[in-house]
Amino acid sequence: MGRTREAGCVAAGVVIGAGACYCVYRLTWGRDESEKIWDGDDEEDDEEEESIDIVETGVKTGKGAKANAGMGTGARLQGEAKVKAEVGMELQSGSDVKAAAQVGAQSGGGLEAKAKALFNTLKEQASAKAGRGARLSTISGNRTLAPSLPCPGGRGGGCHPTRSSRVGSRASGKTKGRTRGKSTRTPATAWPVRRGKFNFPYKIDDILGAPDLQKVLNILERSNDPFIQEIALVTLGNNAAYSFNQNAIRELGGLPIIAKLIKTKDPIIREKAYNALNNLSVNAENQGKIKTYISQVCDDTMICRLDSAVQMAGLRLLTNMTVTNHYQHLLSYSFPDFFALLFLGNYFTKIQIMKLIINFTENPAMTRELVSCKVPSELISLFNKEWDREILLNILTLFENINDNIKNEGLASSKKEFSRSSLFFLFKESGVCVKKIKALANHNDLVVKVKVLKVLTKL
Repeated sequence: MGRTREAGCVAAGVVIGAGACYCVYRLTWGRDESEKIWDGDDEEDDEEEESIDIVETGVKTGKGAKANAGMGTGARLQGEAKVKAEVGMELQSGSDVKAAAQVGAQSGGGLEAKAKALFNTLKEQASAKAGRGARLSTISGNRTLAPSLPCPGGRGGGCHPTRSSRVGSRASGKTKGRTRGKSTRTPATAWPVRRGKFNFPYKIDDILGAPDLQKVLNILERSNDPFIQEIALVTLGNNAAYSFNQNAIRELGGLPIIAKLIKTKDPIIREKAYNALNNLSVNAENQGKIKTYISQVCDDTMICRLDSAVQMAGLRLLTNMTVTNHYQHLLSYSFPDFFALLFLGNYFTKIQIMKLIINFTENPAMTRELVSCKVPSELISLFNKEWDREILLNILTLFENINDNIKNEGLASSKKEFSRSSLFFLFKESGVCVKKIKALANHNDLVVKVKVLKVLTKL
């Protein structure tokens, strides 16, 4: 009876191993159910020998094992090597295993039918537990199938890494791999994206006539959409670059409509409004209308973010408005702010603010107010030779104009009126500027050297 029991246990292991191999075979290669599993007796023997190492449903097997038939939950085989494996789900009970072993011992054949039946059972139990399959392992190959039973040749690494990964199978009833859904989160953006649903009737670079300009002004006046306002302002600013349109926009009442938008909190809208007014301010008659808003533009330019596009647009507008002497007195209260910005601003801000101050130095009537304002002593650093040609030429021009105006206005004799922190003391009395200028006489740039010699001859 002992040998009979051993034969029965071996047959049970063969049946279970054959079923497991069939499952792995079908899940890995995706062949149709109509294909034959074993093509010959030799292949059947090889499959049976390899299936001995596979452990399933709590059964522990080994080479040369002996079974204990009295156990109801499984079979224990003792031999030269002991193998242990974990099973993620219970596919059959111990009694079902014994029944399958007895049937296998009695029949001795029909392994293909048994394997197919076992596979159907595995498939039903796997679908009942939401795709959570058993964890199969082989000691010889160290292979592990994922709990969701995907195709082992998938991207995550499997039994056949060289085989291309395919989700699903051609046969019906196969469990398909879980596809990754698209993310529903919206990416964070540092700046708001402008989206306009209105179809603007013109391109921003179109040269428009008076009727079309009137339409653009009407759109700008009635619309509260920042996107529409921006396009309309850019269109008007581009058309204002032409002298015939500068008069047309003024006659159509466009200046108050554009100037109204400099009060908005949107920095982009303010910048475009400044640019449009800047192009319109080239016209002398338009300057008479824009002077009403020049103080507000100056205040907003001084308090906005340093070196921003809005600040640069405001400085360009103020520079155009002070080319003539008619409206310079409206900005005399901002002289200390201009010099502070000259010291704090970046390269481009320094260039623009010096152009603005040079406009004031060319008006002798503004000399006393200009030289009496307080300035930071760090302005001396602008006379260093490390600066490029444009910075040096502008600061030398500024010094030359102030020095000439002090002489022409006779302010040198009234030096007691100015404090030690004033521009008069920094440029005239301290002597530091003269030393810095003399040091620039050996500058590598010929244009700078000529300018320095011109300034020194006037001292």
